[in-house]
Amino acid sequence: MGEDWRKSARKRFVVGLAALGILQIALICSVQAASQNVILATTTSTQDSGLLDVLVPLFEKRTGYAVKTISIGTGQALALGGRGEADVVLVHAPEAEKRYVAEGTLVNRRLVMHNDFVVVGPKEDPAQIGSRKKASDALRRIAETKAAFVSRGDNSGTHQLEQRLWKEGELNPSGDWYLQSGQGMGQTLAIASEKRAYTLTDRGTYLALKRRLTLNILVERDKSLLNIYSVMEVSPARFPKVNAAGGKAFADFMVSPAAQEMIKSFGIEKFGEPLFYPDAGKHEEEIGR
Repeated sequence: MGEDWRKSARKRFVVGLAALGILQIALICSVQAASQNVILATTTSTQDSGLLDVLVPLFEKRTGYAVKTISIGTGQALALGGRGEADVVLVHAPEAEKRYVAEGTLVNRRLVMHNDFVVVGPKEDPAQIGSRKKASDALRRIAETKAAFVSRGDNSGTHQLEQRLWKEGELNPSGDWYLQSGQGMGQTLAIASEKRAYTLTDRGTYLALKRRLTLNILVERDKSLLNIYSVMEVSPARFPKVNAAGGKAFADFMVSPAAQEMIKSFGIEKFGEPLFYPDAGKHEEEIGR
């Protein structure tokens, strides 16, 4: 009986070792798979414009990483990075970005590209803003005439700029004419088009969706409408579980000559003009001169 017990114990021990080995292999594979995933938190304009559809596959092919893109408003994207729930952030709200870098949750902020914002609206232009040179003056006129205006209302980079423009005009918009979509740029443009309303949009998303819209560019080229995009890595010192290597690899790629060349040419063939302008290695004061 003692011998049978010993044989049974040895068998259980061997089976236990095998199970432990399988578990270890599974854990290693899980860790390796996780390390190959890069979570990118970004603004909706990079997605809606189609730019990421071009850049992300090239990055994945060159590096072997798989990108999981979370396309939301800039405020939400920054908050995800600020909580360590993303590996890298690509957004367009310089003042907010600098606050996250200052607090140490995001690091290594680098300029990637720029385009500009425009105020769009129905071609009949009921508020008659087409002759305005300053965006804040145009928004004031819209408020005075109570013409329909659709705001993203989502703390995105676009919404933050819109709020600054209202403040510049000493206005606090409210009323039935002022609508808040709570949606991304593409959906907000669709709502404005449907309601024959005005809205503020980045030029790239507008051009990418122009054929589906009944909206014209009415105010543009105001210096206050400059739209700068930056990439930042989520701090591994603050959040040890982030994929720091993957986040850095994506950030490095976005400022690499290959990505910058693609950004430079993106949109020209289809729209006759680029949707973005590359800015790697530049300082903010150099842009838009």
